[in-house]
Amino acid sequence: MQKRRFLQAGVGAGAAALSLPSLAQTGSPNVRWRLASSFPKSLDTIYGGAEVLSKRLAAITGGKFQVSVHAAGELMPAFGVVDALQSGSVECSHTASYYFVGKNKAFGFETTLPFGLNQRQQNAWLYYGGGQQLVRDFLKDFNIISFPGGNTGVQMGGWFKKEIRKTADLKGLKMRIPGIGGEVMARLGAVPQNIPGGDIYPALEKGTIDAAEWVGPYDDEKLGFYKIAPHYYYPGWWESNSSYSFYVNTKAWEALPADYKAAFEAAAAEANIDMMAEYDFKNPTALRKLVANGVKLHAYPQDLLKAAQDAAFDLYAEESDKNPAFRKLYESWGKFRGEVMLWHRFAEHTYSTFVYNNPPKRSGKA
Repeated sequence: MQKRRFLQAGVGAGAAALSLPSLAQTGSPNVRWRLASSFPKSLDTIYGGAEVLSKRLAAITGGKFQVSVHAAGELMPAFGVVDALQSGSVECSHTASYYFVGKNKAFGFETTLPFGLNQRQQNAWLYYGGGQQLVRDFLKDFNIISFPGGNTGVQMGGWFKKEIRKTADLKGLKMRIPGIGGEVMARLGAVPQNIPGGDIYPALEKGTIDAAEWVGPYDDEKLGFYKIAPHYYYPGWWESNSSYSFYVNTKAWEALPADYKAAFEAAAAEANIDMMAEYDFKNPTALRKLVANGVKLHAYPQDLLKAAQDAAFDLYAEESDKNPAFRKLYESWGKFRGEVMLWHRFAEHTYSTFVYNNPPKRSGKA
């Protein structure tokens, strides 16, 4: 069942393009939706995921299905999209589910959990492992249906004004970090702050926060964090992937004709794949620029990583004991995580470890 749905979405763009005349017939309805993004236009790769969806829908339907994309703050605040969808103020949004763990920690699974899955593993769980259906079952109470809509891959571990040499250095440190990752940081002594992307730099500049994380080199270089906080850490253990979502108001979705639903699913699948490829292309160049500007790269201390992982899984166990919605998702996610990690330890990990540690005598440069 999961495989069939993914194949329909994955090949949908091509199939829908081939059937363009039927979707562009005069009898097809004109549909106009508004999409509220949780991201500013300046972050073109994440914000661009919604633009990919909008442009592809228009192309597939001959302009019949139009989605206007609105940046964070235009229609509502970045973190106001779930409330707006529940009330029907907008038809859809592009957001990160973990922004809303204050409503229920089960919102965290769709984006990421600390020490969780990588981008490929997350897609496998959502599309094939039953994750997407479990997420949708959870979101029914919020009048929302969800579709994967992009990913950054494993993120960097944030910008700090001072070097972090041990776990104790986090005590009292005010850091912009959302979601469950922020709660884990709190257990390590930090003071997490949930701040929209466009507001992070001013908060660093004013001293409201001492550290911040966003995504990775491309976005972070554009946002200029290195000018204030020169210590750049890796990996972003709280975001081993960061999966973004297209949230759609359930009534708006049910009102769509079947072919428009197929077009939307195909466009969302394309946006999901496109974002990761774009980041993989842009991040290497951006990282070189950052280092050239004096950025100091640091790996997180091993004791900190171990303490964070222990704190994370303690939190999951505690939340599962008291939150049935969290427990239902966690049982599926945890079982899948164990199985896929075992597999990736062999081929993926062994290959990557070798090639990263053993560069060829002759490079690929001409």
